[in-house]
Amino acid sequence: VQLQASGGGLAQAGGSLTLSCAASGFVFSSYAVAWFRQAPGKEREFVAHIDWRGSRTYLADSVKGRFTMSRDNTKNMMYLQMNSLKPEDTAVYFCAADGDLTGSDPYDDRAQYDYWGQGTLVTVSS
Repeated sequence: VQLQASGGGLAQAGGSLTLSCAASGFVFSSYAVAWFRQAPGKEREFVAHIDWRGSRTYLADSVKGRFTMSRDNTKNMMYLQMNSLKPEDTAVYFCAADGDLTGSDPYDDRAQYDYWGQGTLVTVSS
């Protein structure tokens, strides 16, 4: 099982980045997936979630209106489009997968996720 996040880097405030996460070793289309992030000295926090069909998404209040999450089950890929970046978005971003098909797991609870990627660093300068 592998989740490989990529696309991080340095951006200026107000800029954009797109993160990608490639999944392998499990039936990606049967898993809900999410992005979390962890800033230096802080706990890992929820950013965005999308259900296994790609029909419903949830976003943290801090990123609503700026970030968009999507997935492509034909390519075993998930994405996080980040616009209007702010310095407080600086963090390591992690992709994660949850094998809950019922939608009953709390999507913002990192303990519910079965698989995690290694993270990709996003740095936003002011």
